Amino acid sequence: MNTTAGVSFAGILKNGEKEMNLQEKYPKLFEKLEDKEVELRHLLNVDENYEDYDSEEFEFDVEEYNYVIYIAEPIQKALGSAKMEEFMVKLEAKSAFENFVASEIDLYGVKSALRGDEIASLILELAEEIV
Repeated sequence: MNTTAGVSFAGILKNGEKEMNLQEKYPKLFEKLEDKEVELRHLLNVDENYEDYDSEEFEFDVEEYNYVIYIAEPIQKALGSAKMEEFMVKLEAKSAFENFVASEIDLYGVKSALRGDEIASLILELAEEIV
């Protein structure tokens, strides 16, 4: 997966030209996290989907899903298994996603006109709401 989606800064999420402290923006979520100094890339990955001809792993069709989202263990623990199910259902219902598929409870393919950092913000806002 491509890890240059622009959303892996230590405690900072770039939102256009405005930067925000994640702990201040998502206090309920961070209250549940064991490590308060966690970097965004340790919470989730939003990677552009691309055709990888060398991989034998399951891939999301590039035509159908332009981003691959992985929800990392800290968010999974903060939400718990029951709320992860709720999280997945609510995320799928977001109008920002033209297509959505979950291959696992923590791994999704989406098609969206949003940028990677905007998708990351949407995911963190939803996690904050649910936690």
